[in-house]
Amino acid sequence: MARTVWDSTVGKKTVMAVSGLVMLLYLVAHMIGNLKIYFGAEEFNHYAHWLRTVGEPFMHYEWTLWLIRVVLVVAVVAHAVSAYQLSRRDIKARPGKYVHKKARSSYATRTMRWGGIILGLFIVWHILDLTTGTVHSGGFETGKPYQNVVDTFSTWYGNVIYIVAMLALGLHIRHGFWSAAQTLGAGSRTRDRALKTTANVLALLLTIGFVAVPVGVMTGVVS
Repeated sequence: MARTVWDSTVGKKTVMAVSGLVMLLYLVAHMIGNLKIYFGAEEFNHYAHWLRTVGEPFMHYEWTLWLIRVVLVVAVVAHAVSAYQLSRRDIKARPGKYVHKKARSSYATRTMRWGGIILGLFIVWHILDLTTGTVHSGGFETGKPYQNVVDTFSTWYGNVIYIVAMLALGLHIRHGFWSAAQTLGAGSRTRDRALKTTANVLALLLTIGFVAVPVGVMTGVVS
């Protein structure tokens, strides 16, 4: 039954919608945590340490954090695979080019695929930069995320990569949230306006919230 559901277009769209909502919940929590950087190095570093001790003593050190990471990896892979397969089906169903080239969809809709690729590449860079320190500028300091964040956003390319990715994220959420609601049956003629407004507000707040961190470093508010 699971294979039958997965092989269907509706099943893939459902997987894409649910995995997208899981990632959206994480993004909201992640953005709120990121903004703690405005309260200083001590509080931000303490918050990062707290993430590793959540659930103790029932959970061992970092177990909860790794559980969250595993769920996110599963959500990202499921989202990406279902999006790719749906895209391939869409191309096979319409092998010829449209006669009329006038765009009828929103900018966010037309850039969903490219936005997904940009975000995928950004996730890899973000992990290598601030989690493993592999591509981090300057000296990566384990256990000192505040200093590492300031280092990253003290470089022009760190700011460009992050801000471009967050703009792509905003467009992705703007269309993705509304699309997920339709897939999961939450949409209706009376609720569509509210859902679109919610999607726009979420996209705007998350974009501003995430971009506020590099802007804070660039302006010297965070240093």
